[in-house]
Amino acid sequence: MNLGLALWRRVQYRWDPWVIVVVVAIAVFAHWVMTSASPERVNDQLVHQGLALAVLLGAALVPFRFWLAFSPILYLGGLTALVLVLLVGVSAKGATRWLDLGVVRVQPSEVMKLAVPLFLAAYFHWRMAALRWWDFLVALLFVVVPTLLIVKQPDLGTAIMVGLAGAAVLFFAGLSWRLLLPAVVAVAVAVTLLLVHGNEWCAPEVKWPALHDYQKGRVCTLLDPERDPLGKGFHTIQAAIAIGSGGVWGKGLGQGTQSQLAFIPERHTDFILAVIAEELGMVGVAGLWLAYLLLLLRLLVLAMRSGLWAGQLFGGATVAALFCYVWVNGAMALGIAPVVGVPLPLVSYGGTALVSLCLMIGVALSAAAEPLPGGGR
Repeated sequence: MNLGLALWRRVQYRWDPWVIVVVVAIAVFAHWVMTSASPERVNDQLVHQGLALAVLLGAALVPFRFWLAFSPILYLGGLTALVLVLLVGVSAKGATRWLDLGVVRVQPSEVMKLAVPLFLAAYFHWRMAALRWWDFLVALLFVVVPTLLIVKQPDLGTAIMVGLAGAAVLFFAGLSWRLLLPAVVAVAVAVTLLLVHGNEWCAPEVKWPALHDYQKGRVCTLLDPERDPLGKGFHTIQAAIAIGSGGVWGKGLGQGTQSQLAFIPERHTDFILAVIAEELGMVGVAGLWLAYLLLLLRLLVLAMRSGLWAGQLFGGATVAALFCYVWVNGAMALGIAPVVGVPLPLVSYGGTALVSLCLMIGVALSAAAEPLPGGGR
């Protein structure tokens, strides 16, 4: 009896009702949209959603100090798996991203979405009493190595998300703006030069260093989708048509011409926002973005509640990662960012990305429940 009461109190304290309600609401909305976007995948996605919710709730019950202690094993294990992917990984569609374990295939890069920010939060927690400027260089190395290994697969979308989650921890840990400014200036200069010299740099005979031809094609398509309207530009053009034709109220679920006639490629994953815009209109998109805003704000409040600096760092990184997911996917659909394969969080079809994101949210809830040293709040 006492054990059951203690467990119930633990559940009440760690399962934040606002987060769980919003996550479930988005999942129900996603299930509803999937009945139109890809009816044959509805049952599979329902299983993925159930598993992801169970992972979120289970992760929240685990003490955050355990997650911190486990983070080096998770990080080194994920890093080792990334190296094995390059050596003996399974290839599909021109990319080598999976390890075949016989029973199941795993994608180690998804593990690093959690492992990198969690390990960095633990590192700064352990170094807090004697933190020096070079600790940020060491932490940056912890981010750069797995990010480059993921780029090598190639998987630019996941690499961006891992890098941004790690960068968020560095920023919240107190990385000086003086160190960030050169990177911001370099990006601004590169974008300006690309806009000015885009036509000549996008010529077929021009090779871009450190990028595959298909990655170069995505950037060039962003600059001018009409360059190859039936090839690389097809995704962007059809998504724009779908979003524009939906108007304010949409055509009705299951009534979208671009969606139902399969003019929108990957309409159940990368471009599901275009389906929502066409069939539910800007009202449907705005409702979804409002749910994301509520989730982000609540997670931000919970991050500040944590009694451990590491919990605050990881909670902040979770908010930053979720925001970047939403922004990048929306920018892809609107044609203002290259198509890099970033799913719409909690909505796009797929089990691995959904479970990894819910695991991250669950660990953030665990961090929020961590008391101050000495037992206070």
